Amino acid sequence: MQTQRKICVVTGSRAEYGLLYWLIKEIQDDPALQLQLIVTGMHLSPEFGLTWKQIEQDGFTINRKVEMLLSSDTSVGIGKSTGLGIIGFADALQDLQPDVLVVLGDRFEIFAAVQAAMMHRIPIAHIHGGEITEGAVDDALRHAITKMSHLHFTATERYRQRVIQLGESPQRVFNVGTPGLDNICRLPLLDKAQLEKSLDFKLGERNLLITFHPVTLEKATAAAQFDRLLKALDCLDDVHLIFTQPNADADGRVLIDMIEQYRQRCPERIASYISLGSLRYLSALKYMDAVVGNSSSGLIEAPAFKIGTINIGDRQKGRLCAASVIHCAPETDAIVQAFHTLFSEDFQNSLKTIANPYGQGGASSAIKELLKAQALENLLKKRFYDLVGED
Repeated sequence: MQTQRKICVVTGSRAEYGLLYWLIKEIQDDPALQLQLIVTGMHLSPEFGLTWKQIEQDGFTINRKVEMLLSSDTSVGIGKSTGLGIIGFADALQDLQPDVLVVLGDRFEIFAAVQAAMMHRIPIAHIHGGEITEGAVDDALRHAITKMSHLHFTATERYRQRVIQLGESPQRVFNVGTPGLDNICRLPLLDKAQLEKSLDFKLGERNLLITFHPVTLEKATAAAQFDRLLKALDCLDDVHLIFTQPNADADGRVLIDMIEQYRQRCPERIASYISLGSLRYLSALKYMDAVVGNSSSGLIEAPAFKIGTINIGDRQKGRLCAASVIHCAPETDAIVQAFHTLFSEDFQNSLKTIANPYGQGGASSAIKELLKAQALENLLKKRFYDLVGED
């Protein structure tokens, strides 16, 4: 009897879990594979909604919880959290002994997991490598994770080529698209009445979904930039606003406080949520006029709904974008001008023919099949794939 291949998936945030959901389910449902699930980071924090409970409600067994998030959003706190994560993952991986560790993205929680797995000599499969976000520390973490990983699943061909440029063998780099689009294809989304009931919030004639994270390669700019965004929002009449709170990044808490103060000014028109979860978030996108802020979802998921995105500042600078994305500086006047463009008749008409550069879905099944079929022998020993040839 063939032994099941043990695939261990790590998730540390609500957004990344939403991207991984269908892959986790595909692994769980495949008799040739044994799913192991490690939950860490914001999932375990009351401040961020204890979202590990949603993972269990979705029918998944959590094999290990790795506590690592300190009650601090300073640079020192994030650094210490990363160190705690390495210690916790070292113990968890020693117990679980997976055949492959699967991670997505570029956050410090994932960086900690990958460092521990590398020392355990566990092959690492990385999703969403090769991308560029020049304004975030995540950019360096993502490339570092690529160099510690052994299998690579990229969202576009350009990103595949960039991973190869980093020295990874082309035979180990697969362009599968983004798994985040699988939710749009496979989740039965809520209708407007169901969504409003779930949110306990009435949508308006025009609606914006706003997610703004600190730009982590800039020092102490988050509050000032967010204040300019709020001033620009004050210029909009009769637009309903749904805020989702930022991640556990340095300076994130000041933004949470600012959101709550702003919401209290007009609660019938403004709502905020710690975590919407994939179903409510994607359902909300159906009824939004745009995604506003600096979240990757404005670049990846929003174009699939044929809605606009106002991308503010440098956090996502360098990522591939559809023509539905309006870029602007983190200045009030620039954001106001972006709103004028967004609501213009020409721009709204252009959204009807928008093409999403991140594919049409199906990435989760493709990744699962590759994880199942890939020979694991000799994966750990990597030769640098040199584009300039041998010396």
